Amino acid sequence: MNVSSSNPTSAWRRFWNRGGFWKALGFTVAYWVIYQLIGGGTGAAFGGLMVEGDPLASPLNVLLGKALPILITGALALALAASLGWLRDLFGPQPISGPGWMWIAVVVVMGFNVLRFASVDYSAAGAGLVISILILGLCVGFTEELIARGFNVLLLRRGGYGEWSVMMLTALLFSLMHLGNFFAGLAPISLAVLAVYTFAFGIMMYLVLRVTRSLVWAMLAHAATDPSLMLLTGGIDTAGQLGDPGPLLQVANQANLVVILSAIVLLIFVRGKVGRAHFGVETGAP
Repeated sequence: MNVSSSNPTSAWRRFWNRGGFWKALGFTVAYWVIYQLIGGGTGAAFGGLMVEGDPLASPLNVLLGKALPILITGALALALAASLGWLRDLFGPQPISGPGWMWIAVVVVMGFNVLRFASVDYSAAGAGLVISILILGLCVGFTEELIARGFNVLLLRRGGYGEWSVMMLTALLFSLMHLGNFFAGLAPISLAVLAVYTFAFGIMMYLVLRVTRSLVWAMLAHAATDPSLMLLTGGIDTAGQLGDPGPLLQVANQANLVVILSAIVLLIFVRGKVGRAHFGVETGAP
């Protein structure tokens, strides 16, 4: 993610400004590799401060082992965006809005987040772990949405893709980002379920981006989702419950299924196209 020039007409900027799927794919893979390298570096630097074993075994495990690497990776991506002059495109109002039905995605995602938060046994988690997981959620929401619904959406729109393809391809790339859990020892069946869920969640986050016309709201919706899952289950990408969950647990546990089914139904109705001309990219440019 090193920058080579601040000249708006530099080859560096021209390369990225033309967009395209392969650039989005390469960017996603580069993000994952860099995140892993940074995670290894922070683990080596701060390993003596952390408890061996589960990533959520202590607040420092969460902050130093999980939140810090993804925050640093997000900061590097933000620096890249600044070098390209893309901050306004990423964080300003989206060039295309969404019809009212897209609010269903906001209601489904945030509604189940509220149900999960209401079901958490906070006494079993402890204040330190709760705060650290909420901070982790903010870091994950910022960085993963910057990559998936920020850079990748922008690269595909600049590449001339219509919005249905933008939605599907960015959801696919978002799912790909999480398949690295295979190297962490996640069981194949669990990995397959994770792939389906993250693809569906990616569609829902795209709809949040469209209907709110803001990447920030997608970041915040994502930032609320991961902590609600971690605090309820006591782990990352795991099943089960921490402590003695509240009476809404059975309803909250339907979240993944409802997200998947909602995404399958809603994706049928997505339409629209921003067009390369909006970004000043010539039609037919590579």
